[in-house]
Amino acid sequence: MKAKIRKGDTVEIISGREADKGKRGEVIRVMLAEHRVVVQGVNLRKKATRRVQTQGRGFNPGIVEFEAPFDISNVMLVCPKCDTPTRVGVQRSEDTIQRICKNCKAAID
Repeated sequence: MKAKIRKGDTVEIISGREADKGKRGEVIRVMLAEHRVVVQGVNLRKKATRRVQTQGRGFNPGIVEFEAPFDISNVMLVCPKCDTPTRVGVQRSEDTIQRICKNCKAAID
C-alpha cells in the first residue's frame, strides 16, 4: 500500500486528543505496515527509563519524552500553496506521478 503522506510533509491533526487537535507539524516517520505516522511535537508521551550499561557506556535513567505514532487517518496534508488542510489526489502522466491538492489543484511535489 502506498501512502499519500510522506516524510517531510506538513500535516494537521484532524482528530484524536483535544490537546493535539488542530496542531500542525512535520512528518518524521511513516510506518506503512502499521498504517501510522509520527509527527514532530505532537502526541508527546513520557516513558521512564532504567540505567542501562552497554559496551562500556551508561545511559542515564530518567523520564524521556517522545512522539508517539498517530493513525494515518487522523492527519491531513497541508497544501503548501493554499495553506489549508486538504485531501490529496494523484495525477498520472506518461512518465511521472504527482500528488495534487484537491482544493487548488496545485502540485504538491
